[in-house]
Amino acid sequence: MSDFLRHECGIALVRLRKPVDFYIEKYGSALYGFNQLFMLMEKQRNRGQDGAGIGCVKLEPSMGQTFIFRDRSIDSSAINHIFKRQLNQYDQLKKEGKIFPEFPKTIKENFDFGGEVLLGHLRYATSGSYEMNFCHPFLRRSNWITKNLMVAGNFNITNVSQLNQNLLARGQHPIAGTDTNTVLEEIGFHLDEEHDQIYKSLKGSVLSGTEIQKEISKQLDLHSVIQNASKEWDGGFVIGGIVGNGDSFVLRDPWGIRPCFYFYDDEFVVFASERVPLMTIFSKTFDEILEVKPGNVVIAKSTGEVNQLEYRKPELRKSCSFEHIYFSRGNDQEIYQSRKKLGVALVPQILNITGDNFSEIVLSFIPNTAEVGYYGLMDGLRNYRRQKVKSEIVDLLKKGHCTPEKLDHLIMENWPRSEKVTLKDEKLRTFISQEKDRTAMASHVYDITYGVVGSNDVLVVLDDSIVRGTTLRRSIIKILSRTRPREIVIVSTAPQIRYPDCYGIDMSELGNFIAFQATTALIDEQGASDLKKEVYQECIEQMQKPFQERKNPVQRLYARFTQEQISEKIASLVYPDICGDWTGKVSVVYQTIENLHQCLPNEITGDWYFTGNYPTAGGYTVINKAYINYYERKAGRSY
Repeated sequence: MSDFLRHECGIALVRLRKPVDFYIEKYGSALYGFNQLFMLMEKQRNRGQDGAGIGCVKLEPSMGQTFIFRDRSIDSSAINHIFKRQLNQYDQLKKEGKIFPEFPKTIKENFDFGGEVLLGHLRYATSGSYEMNFCHPFLRRSNWITKNLMVAGNFNITNVSQLNQNLLARGQHPIAGTDTNTVLEEIGFHLDEEHDQIYKSLKGSVLSGTEIQKEISKQLDLHSVIQNASKEWDGGFVIGGIVGNGDSFVLRDPWGIRPCFYFYDDEFVVFASERVPLMTIFSKTFDEILEVKPGNVVIAKSTGEVNQLEYRKPELRKSCSFEHIYFSRGNDQEIYQSRKKLGVALVPQILNITGDNFSEIVLSFIPNTAEVGYYGLMDGLRNYRRQKVKSEIVDLLKKGHCTPEKLDHLIMENWPRSEKVTLKDEKLRTFISQEKDRTAMASHVYDITYGVVGSNDVLVVLDDSIVRGTTLRRSIIKILSRTRPREIVIVSTAPQIRYPDCYGIDMSELGNFIAFQATTALIDEQGASDLKKEVYQECIEQMQKPFQERKNPVQRLYARFTQEQISEKIASLVYPDICGDWTGKVSVVYQTIENLHQCLPNEITGDWYFTGNYPTAGGYTVINKAYINYYERKAGRSY
């Protein structure tokens, strides 16, 4: 994705189901769970680089012993920063004679992260700010073990204002407006209610205080807590949490928007936002990794018992297609195949522009995340060429004109030509503050391979998506023009991004999208600017309707034009103002919605950023607000 885009966060949860000495004996480390959490977070580093956090709960603590811990960082290498800090603490405790690796009890009693339940989070700041206070996990403390709560998640809740009003109406006083804090307080309230109800039923019993606490822990029904807390949540979410007694849970939204995977055996219960880290780190096969089902919560009790339960009725599934296009690591076998198919699907559209004289076509990709799609594109073009050669050979045989020279020409020449045209240098770090100077610096992030593109060539460059077009206009096309082709064709494996996202991707300002800019420019050129005002008035009317009845009037703007018309206008908008003396043509090709759905697995159907068909009512609220903000020239997120 040449336009940098902040997106979903990542979570990891590790629950040890055996005593710590088991892991010392089998794996040779008293910190096995801690180390595995680190590896899970490292393997998901792509999901969040604005900050990180880890948490730990120790089972069955001794009287007076602290049992819940947290560490967070907004350092540029937050994961390494946190784990290095904790390992330094561990080494210091060993020097002081407080920890003896051969005695697991000393580790659990003295090392903060020597417990059995560990939670990790990687953050991209789609809301809130970049301060430490906005890093997960969030923590709610109490001197009752079963009222302590720690949560972390990959989510955006679209109706936070409504939920905060519910908290106020209940008599609570929310101290922050973020969806994370709202979720923490909502779950915490119902956890308190559940705890107090059990406590009241035991209060007159002959049990001691310690026995009462153990009985509360035994009876605590997290499924009921999650059911009651989440009734009105609208959005895409995967939320992991740990209660102070060691009960842990991970829940997924009813639409399956955000991804989550897990496995459990007699040694572990482990969760992650992506499947491959679980397979790699714990040596599991594809089939051994389970998916948290939409509308379900997986609960691991402090006793080690594991259950997946439905907490809300699953809705029509709308799993985020961007996970397969761009966000998740491409070494997942399903995602790898999806990206290759997306590349293959673009072959007819590309040939429609370039023709099939491959001696004058050079194919490449930018950035590195588009590489797998590029392999698919090359497979598709080579297969096209093979079929054409086969047909021509059959024709020659029928006519009796099949000579070695003609076969040699057919078989050896005019094959799709792949070149490494662009190279990404190390990210430039400067203190330059002037916008024009920063733009100039950005143009040097990529360099080109000189001498592989001729002046009569068409240079086709595959990208995985084009969101704002800013990077194309300011740097990428300028860089590519230095190869001196007669035409540059930018190809996106994703369809045109036309609508804001509100479920975890930082795409909320409608006016920033190059597809929207192109569409409104075409409307203005047609002298139909009144349509923009009509849509504005419709959006205001939509915001006055009940939450569940809102629709998307903005679709009317796009309906006036074909995808090809909008793409042609995009090409003119991303053409740089200054490109030296190069005056070649620029074309832009986008994936079609139809091809998108044919290339992705059946359950990956979320396409609201392309189609405007949102899976939840909150999405329609966001698109209406986004257009109102655009029309009124107000900057800022629409959720």
